[in-house]
Amino acid sequence: MPTSFDFDLLVIGAGSGGVRTARIAASKGKRVAIAEVSDLGGTCVNVGCVPKKLFVYASQFPELFHASQGYGWHQNYSTSFDWNTLRDNKNAEISRLNGIYQKLLKDSGATIIQGRAKIEAPQRVSINGVNYTAERILIATGGWPFIPEIPGKEFAISSNEIFNLDQQPKKAVIVGGGYIAVEFAGILNGLGVETELIYRGNQLLKTFYHDCSVKVTEGMIDKGVRVHLNTHVISISKSQHSLSVRLDNDNTIATDMVLYATGRIANTDELGLENTAVTLGPNKAIVVDDNYRTKEPSIYAIGDVIDRVQLTPVAIKEAMVLINHLYAENNDSVDYTNIPTAVFSQPELATVGLNEEQAKLQYNEIQVYRSDFKPMFETLGQGSERTFIKMIVDKATDRVLGCHMVGHHAAEIIQGIAIAIKAGATKSQFDATIGIHPSTAEEFVTLK
Repeated sequence: MPTSFDFDLLVIGAGSGGVRTARIAASKGKRVAIAEVSDLGGTCVNVGCVPKKLFVYASQFPELFHASQGYGWHQNYSTSFDWNTLRDNKNAEISRLNGIYQKLLKDSGATIIQGRAKIEAPQRVSINGVNYTAERILIATGGWPFIPEIPGKEFAISSNEIFNLDQQPKKAVIVGGGYIAVEFAGILNGLGVETELIYRGNQLLKTFYHDCSVKVTEGMIDKGVRVHLNTHVISISKSQHSLSVRLDNDNTIATDMVLYATGRIANTDELGLENTAVTLGPNKAIVVDDNYRTKEPSIYAIGDVIDRVQLTPVAIKEAMVLINHLYAENNDSVDYTNIPTAVFSQPELATVGLNEEQAKLQYNEIQVYRSDFKPMFETLGQGSERTFIKMIVDKATDRVLGCHMVGHHAAEIIQGIAIAIKAGATKSQFDATIGIHPSTAEEFVTLK
């Protein structure tokens, strides 16, 4: 049946959640437009998961070069690192991914509109001075780095800018204690940058299991990162050749670069939400119901902009649930429990399920299994990195409630463990599984 709207669905934001929603809706025959002010792919592809992981790989080579000597490899040449090569090759890979996103959208039949979108009314959006009407609007604009107001704030950069620096800094100060700060501390330190990490709290990665946080912090310090806890930055000033970071303990650090990784807030500014009934909660996040509908019946939101779980796979899952709700009369929902997650710190951290403190609040009695050992790779490699794992079990049912790991390949191992936990596996079933020997992963089926 013809409608008076230009589109059935207009998506604002071409990140992972927005692109998935747009192309699946379009493939169902809906008239779909997607508006994006920057590059297709959003934070994850352009300034998040993808470039970060490429930079993590780059930063790990010095340790591998060192380890190779214990395995009989002798270098008859000197090694050197070229920042511009890494940056430019990364840019080429991201351009390739941008092209893939564009092709997926075009092949689905969705209309791509490049420009900043502003909602003028509950079913009307302006982009580049042109008004478009839509039966439904989806906001999927993600998050944006937050830098607090301090003197000299303008001299700091965020994770948005670090991947495209003109040259590698010799020394860097990173401010923050979350996963972004910790990951970049490992990256820069591994690339040979003298790295100082400053955090106002007493524990890095405070939203993760305390034991894992301690192991990551110890590992970072052992690798050369200088960690300053319970420390505040008072101001940043600039001289002719460097930046000066003044701390609340009367110390000053001279540096080439200051990276603020102090959290992300929902990207809701200048969207025109004041022209709608959409409401915002903490962190400027859009408030939605179980079906991702806002207080404005024609407007929906998913992904980081609703600040439930800020992970790319979660945004994609929300997109699929929303599509099914809108166009397939399906009332499936996203299960936000037991979502595996990883921090690509050095050493690496990955976790799924409850930690010890959470489990004690929910269950009468729990059993805790742990292991802390030097992995085989480090024996001949002459490294000092250790592997730490922990398993939480409900004593009454024998069900595994959570697994946590710090060490080589933690993310790859925990992804498989997450399937077992999601399926409700018990400790006895873990124990009955024959391990792959020799491997780190086998530790999870031999815990006593």
